[in-house]
Amino acid sequence: MDFETLKNQAKKELAGLKTSGVLESWRVKYLGRNSELALFLRSLSKKSLEEKRQLGPKANQLRQFLEGAFQQKSLSLVDSQSPATDFDLTLPGRVQEPGHLHPLTLANREILKIFSSMGFDIMTGPEIEGDYYNFSALNIPDWHPARETMDTMWLSEKDLPRLKKDVKTASGYEYKKGNKFLLRTHTSPIQVRYMQTHKPPFRMVVGEGRIFRNEATDARHEFQVNQLEGLMIGKDVSMATLHFVVREFFRKFFGSKEIQMRLSPSFYPFVEPGADVSVSCIGCFGKNKDCRLCGGLGWLEVAGSGMVHPNVLRSVGIDPRKWQGFAFGFGIDRLSMIKFNIKEIRLFMSGDLKFIKQF
Repeated sequence: MDFETLKNQAKKELAGLKTSGVLESWRVKYLGRNSELALFLRSLSKKSLEEKRQLGPKANQLRQFLEGAFQQKSLSLVDSQSPATDFDLTLPGRVQEPGHLHPLTLANREILKIFSSMGFDIMTGPEIEGDYYNFSALNIPDWHPARETMDTMWLSEKDLPRLKKDVKTASGYEYKKGNKFLLRTHTSPIQVRYMQTHKPPFRMVVGEGRIFRNEATDARHEFQVNQLEGLMIGKDVSMATLHFVVREFFRKFFGSKEIQMRLSPSFYPFVEPGADVSVSCIGCFGKNKDCRLCGGLGWLEVAGSGMVHPNVLRSVGIDPRKWQGFAFGFGIDRLSMIKFNIKEIRLFMSGDLKFIKQF
């Protein structure tokens, strides 16, 4: 094989190429699997050791030269071509499919709009919380058994020095040895922060906030859900006020949906008295004992509520003899399930575009 002749022939042809399509044909001819050079390199295995030593380096040098020349020519053709030649203007355009807002986003925007119209301030807060704000200030001391029911995700001691700056920035609760930090189990800590910086009377609602609990998932439960927190403090606020606000919210949020509501006694350390807020099940309306959504009860719990405990008011410097109020915490995921007739809570975090595109 005459390497020099093949090299000169390839250079001559390459110099006259003007388009990318012709350049590709040149590459196939001189560097392709069935090119003269490729066939020769494969045939080396059958030659003697002496021939391999003589011809192998020359063949590889030629291949490297051709590959380099091809790359150089490719770049020069890209630079020389005008933008107009890269596109066929007669081709139809590509349709850009519009995006879709997540159902939780849609529900949260509507919820905040409703509470804003009722005079509530909108607040947010950190997801990394200090032990004080998440528990102690909410009438849940170290020894309180309610801490065990929260299935708390604590941050380990070895992670705290690394997170020192982020924790202080996020929670305002400075890192010190012995202080405990966690992923918040509810959005109630924002109530404490709000009451520390505002004087009553006031109304406050927390925008969509993620909370984290170490629990198993099923059709009704997730380890990460979204919660809406509400608070109203005044001199004449009562459980009747709470009932009216919640009922009015349901009326505006669900519109014409025939949703029934009930308050049932319950215990929460930060309220007294406490009540669960439930709505009628959208899956069976109480007619199916095997319903996956309500467990055959006919009701879905969507919120915990009650009158703010005097100890919580005292912890933020508010005199419970002069002021009283209610608090509630809604599960936005549950409300969205009812509003959009979704029977599986895990769909919200599935990332399934088929699900998202329905909204």
